Amino acid sequence: MPRHPDTRDRIERAALALFAAKGVDATTTKDIAAAVGISEGAIYRHFRSKDELAWHLFSTHYFALAAAIDRVAAEPGSFEDRIERTVELFCTLFDRDADLFAFILLSQHGQLGRVGPGMPNPVESLRRMFQTAIEAGECRGDDPDLMTAMALGLVTQPATFAIYGRLKRPMSELTPILAQAVKAVVVRRPAVTP
Repeated sequence: MPRHPDTRDRIERAALALFAAKGVDATTTKDIAAAVGISEGAIYRHFRSKDELAWHLFSTHYFALAAAIDRVAAEPGSFEDRIERTVELFCTLFDRDADLFAFILLSQHGQLGRVGPGMPNPVESLRRMFQTAIEAGECRGDDPDLMTAMALGLVTQPATFAIYGRLKRPMSELTPILAQAVKAVVVRRPAVTP
């Protein structure tokens, strides 16, 4: 079998799709090799183990998402602007690569234990954004963890529906309504006086 220069990329792509669909534990290196059309041993020329492959895929993309959220949080604008840009970031990620979205945000629990203090973490990046908004009086709640959980749920649950075919439109088309929903839940509105 001739060697393809893109074999590593093909292994990563196949593994990502399988990990997203079946989970890391239920996916075997034999499954990955079959999906790529290579021998099982060829995987080990690129990765020492399935666990190394899973961590590589997870950490690379999970850390990159944290960095992207940090960039959004550092941009000028209001808290509402940051919410819109963050929701757009998540929806665009889903539309660009639903398997990646599912792996790092929906079925990642086995890999989260390896994310230690000081490592980039999208949830911590969101938490910091909410903490800053709470301190500035822009956020309705006073618990940044609860605000983060509610905001993530408003985006990840529709993504789950999209994965299972219940929502047919691209997530990017849903960005305005999802951003509006997040803002309705978390943004502090000035009191209206009669």
